Amino acid sequence: MARDNILLSYILVDILFVLSGGLLIGFALITETEAKSVPTISTVARDLLFVRCPLNAAVGNAVMVFVTFLISVPAMVMPTTRGWLKFHGYMTVVCALFTMIIGLDIWFDTLKTRKNLALVWKQQPATSQSLLQQEVCYFTMLNCCGYLNSTSPPFVVDTTCPNALVAAARVGCVGPFSVFANGFLDLVFTGAFGIVGIDVALVLSTAMLLKNRKEKERYRHIDEKNGTGAL
Repeated sequence: MARDNILLSYILVDILFVLSGGLLIGFALITETEAKSVPTISTVARDLLFVRCPLNAAVGNAVMVFVTFLISVPAMVMPTTRGWLKFHGYMTVVCALFTMIIGLDIWFDTLKTRKNLALVWKQQPATSQSLLQQEVCYFTMLNCCGYLNSTSPPFVVDTTCPNALVAAARVGCVGPFSVFANGFLDLVFTGAFGIVGIDVALVLSTAMLLKNRKEKERYRHIDEKNGTGAL
């Protein structure tokens, strides 16, 4: 019964592992589609942050997860094999490192949010900057004009910032935009680290199953020497 429980635990964690791969590729594909859509007041900031996420790396990671899961199939259906199981364990470690690198890349990005967002802001057309001025107001309940302030870089004239006098009385968008970006990216890299946790659990389950099969093989050899192998 204990041996069955070890195999069952391995299978359950392996299923969670392949589901995490589905989550990765689903996030990447949906994100790419959303980022290519026409920006609106409610989506422009999110879409700009989506573009900065390593989406191609996430797709590559997901493909590696699916391949690793397929490697685990013969390890599950052949109860005495250890070669496939070892190979699966090594591949799981590679997947964990890959996902961790993606999470760390996004985390490092949050350490220099203001610098990165300044470049993002400058690259946007006036229409997108106007939407950002309005969306940042929506998320933080504050009005803002320009990036650092109304003159650096210059604000975009819209309903939030209709003239220089009104714009000068409002804060720059760097503060609320950075708060929104950090909160958003925190969720993304926390999710990546959560997937790494599943990978680690699978590595531990694989090690337990390997040990169990090694002991089972040793007892089988002992039985063969004692002439009870047929039993």
